[in-house]
Amino acid sequence: MIASLALILLAQLAGEAIARGFGLPVPGPVIGMGLMLGFLLLRDAERSPLRRLLPPPLVDGSLEGIAKGLLANLSLMFVPAGVGVVGRLDLLKTQGATLAIILLVSTAVSLLTTVFVFRGVSALVDRVGRKGEG
Repeated sequence: MIASLALILLAQLAGEAIARGFGLPVPGPVIGMGLMLGFLLLRDAERSPLRRLLPPPLVDGSLEGIAKGLLANLSLMFVPAGVGVVGRLDLLKTQGATLAIILLVSTAVSLLTTVFVFRGVSALVDRVGRKGEG
């Protein structure tokens, strides 16, 4: 299960890296899906040497099961938010500007926190890397 989920996430990460690295106007997850399709075609080709090299979860159907499970539950993530907004349209009408400001501020705080954590971890990794070289 973990190997299958890791492969799905790695395909998305690789797609994102390609999209950003080459400045492509295509979303990274779309490129990742193409990479996953290529992997699956190579894996399932007749006489593919890839089948012998891969761990069992990637060739015994577990990958497909994980993907189906994710897709089956993906819509659940959008339902509560949509129902909540539609159920409180009166509140949105009266407090819409305040909610928009709160949303913008919280997004900015989240992004800044992410930047600081990334910079901190990057500096830590650089220090550890320099210790290993010396």
